[in-house]
Amino acid sequence: MAGCTSTVEDIPRTSATPTPVNPAQVAGVPLPEGAVADAVAQLDRRVEELMDSSGIPGMAVAVVHAGATVYAKGFGVREVGSSEKVTADTVFQLASLSKPIGATVVAHQVGKGIVDWGTPVAEKVPGFSLADPDTTENVTVGDLYAHRSGLPGHAGDILEGLGYDRQQILERLRLLPINPFRNSYAYTNFGLTAAAEAVANASGTDWATLSQQALYEPLGMSTTSSRYADYAARENRAVGHMKIDGTYVAQAERDPDPQSPAGGVSSSVNDLTAWLKMLLANGEADGRQLIPAESLLPAISPQNVSSAPTSPDARAGFYGYGFDIDISPAGRIILSHSGAFASGAATSFVAIPSADVAIVALTNAAPIGVPETLTSEFAELVQFGEVRQDWVGLYEKEFPPMPDPEDALTDQVPTAPIPSPLATYVGSYANEYFGAAQVTEREGALILTMGPEGLVFPLSYQAGDEFTFAPARKGGPTGMVSKASFIGDTLVLEFFNANGLGTFTRGAP
Repeated sequence: MAGCTSTVEDIPRTSATPTPVNPAQVAGVPLPEGAVADAVAQLDRRVEELMDSSGIPGMAVAVVHAGATVYAKGFGVREVGSSEKVTADTVFQLASLSKPIGATVVAHQVGKGIVDWGTPVAEKVPGFSLADPDTTENVTVGDLYAHRSGLPGHAGDILEGLGYDRQQILERLRLLPINPFRNSYAYTNFGLTAAAEAVANASGTDWATLSQQALYEPLGMSTTSSRYADYAARENRAVGHMKIDGTYVAQAERDPDPQSPAGGVSSSVNDLTAWLKMLLANGEADGRQLIPAESLLPAISPQNVSSAPTSPDARAGFYGYGFDIDISPAGRIILSHSGAFASGAATSFVAIPSADVAIVALTNAAPIGVPETLTSEFAELVQFGEVRQDWVGLYEKEFPPMPDPEDALTDQVPTAPIPSPLATYVGSYANEYFGAAQVTEREGALILTMGPEGLVFPLSYQAGDEFTFAPARKGGPTGMVSKASFIGDTLVLEFFNANGLGTFTRGAP
């Protein structure tokens, strides 16, 4: 196992559980004596075992308890082939761990009276609209942070992958089908980003600057940013990796600026300990109330059912405003969130307010459940003194192996004689949501070009008027293969058709 750098403090052997003041705060199982100290004592071994079994290049982990950082370590390397070690100050891309961090920025502005969780987004974002006029008028900052706007899951993500910017994507949300308002749950990056835009506009600045001024600077998070350029400029930063032919390889980096409020934060575990301490202290930091407790509480309270029970004896999962919220088997509230970029970032945090403890784990590899396994094991050790579930196996099911990108990037040449001349398919096709698609002939094969930056997808003939292509996003492949069907003057692209919007018309303006 590669070396690590560390900060570890002695931890009191008491459970440090606050005395409950009402029945709703009483857990079903008391904390074991010295629960946090014993759990922290096992972290080195558990991290090393996970890294050895998974082969991921690097990882950083930190734990805060009772207002102090009690563990902060880096393991492995920042980039395969380099000797530069991961430290507790190494900056990682956080992906969707950005959502709860951003929610605390919103809570800060709620506390200042700039906005409210109930502020309609359309009041603060000129031209904002969804497919349903009533939803457009009434959808709030909180609705979008709770994923209950009615937008379909991951609305706008493919547009980002094609190279569209934030404004272009938000303008196209109106073209997506809408589900029941405030009566559904669908996880969306750009719905939440629209809410953050409303907060930034109300504050008179951009989101990255607001985050810096409201949260990062007051907490002393000097290596944390919501701008990709800042991450890219850090000398001590972890590079993303994907597994190709069984080996982790550094990939083209992901620029998440279009969805910065939802996935664009970069930080180190040392910086994140300041945020976690503030979170566990109900918005207090360094002896002052940075965020009013009453503004923060709605974010970390259930606002939507994210995972409905599958049987009468099953617990539900909830989502607050940017936070996953669950009730553990011990009867304790668990705050958490994960983040993932297929290009090579996987992150997780778990906080147990009743035990005054939180853990964060950051990795520089494509998501396979490693950080979630560690944080889940730690949460069980704190609550029960032992790991009771096979978290490795559970997360293997949750994160099935990603397709090897190389498998989808073989030479895209016809596999059988094409019955129609290629010129039959050549032309300019248009789609209101995805924009233009150009089909051209090159060296006896068809080429599909899409997006503002002209992403190229070679088409491979299959049968009839059907071809296949390997979808890709700006910055890297998806590892998938999809179908392209020519039907008269239309082109249907299966990968882009999840919401029935994948039909392109030839010659349309």
